[in-house]
Amino acid sequence: MTLNHLINILALTTLSGTLTACSLFGSQPATSSTRYEVVKGRQQQLNFKLASGIYRCELGQKVEVQRDARNANLIEIDWQRSHYTLQRYDSTSGLPRFEDRKNGLLWIDLPWKSVLMDTSSGRPLANECKAMTS
Repeated sequence: MTLNHLINILALTTLSGTLTACSLFGSQPATSSTRYEVVKGRQQQLNFKLASGIYRCELGQKVEVQRDARNANLIEIDWQRSHYTLQRYDSTSGLPRFEDRKNGLLWIDLPWKSVLMDTSSGRPLANECKAMTS
């Protein structure tokens, strides 16, 4: 099973659970962190409006994310005292997928959580990451 396949299964499972929860508990007003738009391209890609800043993750991990105001296809992350630039690539699910292919890092960006993965092993490096709120 490929990494893309695993990511798509995870994304679809999470998305279907979220949609089910929304239908059970009614709709909530959109906020800047949950609003999204469909971006036209080769495939339809979701474009969530997400914050820059520190994301706290399971097991005491943290990832600092800086979004490029001029180019929504780039993010900068600081993780384990190293700095990386990740570029957005289309995903079959349409979910935001940012990669540093040289260093084998993948950041999957969702309004309710994000995950940093090692592309060579397909394992999460920092899981259940959520933006700090002030």
